[in-house]
Amino acid sequence: MAKSPSKPRYVIVIHGGAVQTDPSTIPPEKEAALKEGLEEALQAGWEILNRGGTALDAVEAAVMSMEDNELFNAGRGGMFNLNGEVETESSIMDGATLRGGAVSGLKLVKNPVRLARLVMEKCKHTFLTAEGAHEFALSQGLTLQDPSYFKTDEQREEWLEIIQDAEKKYANGHDTVGAVALDQHGNVAVATSTGGIEGKLRGRVGDSCIYGGGSYANNEVCAASCTGDGEIIMLGALAHEVYALRKYKGLSIRKASREAIGLYADKLQGDRGIIAVDPDGNIALESNTNVFRRAYRSGEDEPFVDIWMDNK
Repeated sequence: MAKSPSKPRYVIVIHGGAVQTDPSTIPPEKEAALKEGLEEALQAGWEILNRGGTALDAVEAAVMSMEDNELFNAGRGGMFNLNGEVETESSIMDGATLRGGAVSGLKLVKNPVRLARLVMEKCKHTFLTAEGAHEFALSQGLTLQDPSYFKTDEQREEWLEIIQDAEKKYANGHDTVGAVALDQHGNVAVATSTGGIEGKLRGRVGDSCIYGGGSYANNEVCAASCTGDGEIIMLGALAHEVYALRKYKGLSIRKASREAIGLYADKLQGDRGIIAVDPDGNIALESNTNVFRRAYRSGEDEPFVDIWMDNK
């Protein structure tokens, strides 16, 4: 009797930020809420893959879920800049076509990753910022939010403390959210989104919207999303390094990500976290921090969700 063909493998990996912090800044009730948020985002993307949807749709859905959750530093939970404003950014990239869309300097867009997707599909450019990005959002029928939507009580309190003590390290830090996925058609995709670092100067742009910096996807090699100190991630071209180590050095996705975490660590010091997936469905979740909010699910296997890197 002939064997029935096996179901194509599919997988989604997400992150909600990596940071080195005092464990006391994340009490049990907050840890539980963060895990619940990760589970919801993972489920949003997994359901799309499970029914045969695209990796692109899955990563967008997962990231939108975290953008809507004020516990994550993206969209509604974006950190305040030094002027008390929330400026967000995002990018999305399709590994099948090498097309992408990126946006930055957003103050009114509820879901930056949705606007990034529209830039990819509806715009002749691949990156829009500030007023031009808002104008494009309106032209595409997106409803803009009042700035008060993004200003949560927790972020406001941290901003006030930042003004008073610029040297203090905060639990949210420079978190980012991101997702990578492999769909049943063999395509990979990535989406990354953030509110940036707390107390940043107005107009600062981070790695989340930079192709090859915080995000990269190519069907032949991998999809990778980064989080941590944006300046060093951009200067180290971290997501592209994962790609290059896989493509030119032949490393596994896990070894490539681990090597990228330590790349130029003497010159580019700071927090780094990477999630990645290759065309065979192998994944990586690597960081040099004690906190890495992360989750994944492969096929119909049980999901994995955790925030502490010392947990097995």
